[in-house]
Amino acid sequence: MSRSYHILTTKKLAIGYGKKVLHQNMMLQLYTGEMVGLIGPNGGGKSTLIRTLAGLQKPLEGSILLNDVSINSLKHAERAKLLAVVLTDRIQSQSLTVQQIVEMGRFPHTNWAGKLTPDDEKWVATAIEQVHLTHKTHHYFSQLSDGEKQRVMIAKALAQDTPIIFLDEPTAHLDLPNTIDIMLLLRQLAKQTGKAILLSTHELELTLQIADKLWLLTAKGIQKGIPEDIVLSNYMDKAFASTQFYFDRQVGNFRVQYSSNGQQVQLEGEESEHLLWMRRALLRKGYTITDKADCCITVQTTDPVKWTLKTPLHTEDFYLIENLLSALNEYQKKHSQNG
Repeated sequence: MSRSYHILTTKKLAIGYGKKVLHQNMMLQLYTGEMVGLIGPNGGGKSTLIRTLAGLQKPLEGSILLNDVSINSLKHAERAKLLAVVLTDRIQSQSLTVQQIVEMGRFPHTNWAGKLTPDDEKWVATAIEQVHLTHKTHHYFSQLSDGEKQRVMIAKALAQDTPIIFLDEPTAHLDLPNTIDIMLLLRQLAKQTGKAILLSTHELELTLQIADKLWLLTAKGIQKGIPEDIVLSNYMDKAFASTQFYFDRQVGNFRVQYSSNGQQVQLEGEESEHLLWMRRALLRKGYTITDKADCCITVQTTDPVKWTLKTPLHTEDFYLIENLLSALNEYQKKHSQNG
């Protein structure tokens, strides 16, 4: 693949609607062959930025350059050959087939009559193949699953043969397996085709693992960089600050701030998935884990795995966390009544 270069640049860009400015003085660069995740809190301007960069709404200030040419100076047909857009709106053309919808992506390249040439048809077939839907080419759009429908819209953008693809919440209507599938597909397409792909998303933890770079919209502007630098600079913590959850930089995901039930317990054992899930269960139930408690849970990962609860009254083995939690709760009730 040829060397990556910036295909889109903004200079002192300000975005918003009406007289409301969401962000200003934005200096952005989008490179070929890279997938960029656009993230940030709700209402932070993700969709507005996508629509502005795509020329669907005017910037409040500044300029947007595609291949060093102002987007405002490009005619609609010229712009359609440089960038494709996949929005969150559900397509209503349920009576069309997969092939017919993907063919719409070729319209910027057809003549005034809109007739497809053999070369256009090849582009359509290739785009459908790239999203792994060749076996559904002649199926009606209405017959597809939500994940397959989203793949069709991506294929339509691929058939448009633009060096840039913008996607606004491409996984908004999908379950987790389809979300992961689509995100991995987009990353693969960026690498294989050399396209610059920018997608806005709420899938924060997944985007941290997949995106080449992040654009994080915050109250103080936009932060740009590779995911690891964004995390280590505390930008994630500040952008999504809450009393109900926090971003754990050790593992790269968000954790719930559980309220305490006032009870304490010790937890011992070698680090393992069983110890991890025992710890999560205790925190979810409101226990504080400390080495000063009179109750102790020991995790033994020998076959069979068991959890041993030791209290001042007795010691008992359990093979299900649920049963141990019930016994611990009963002990805590008796202890509080006697105390």
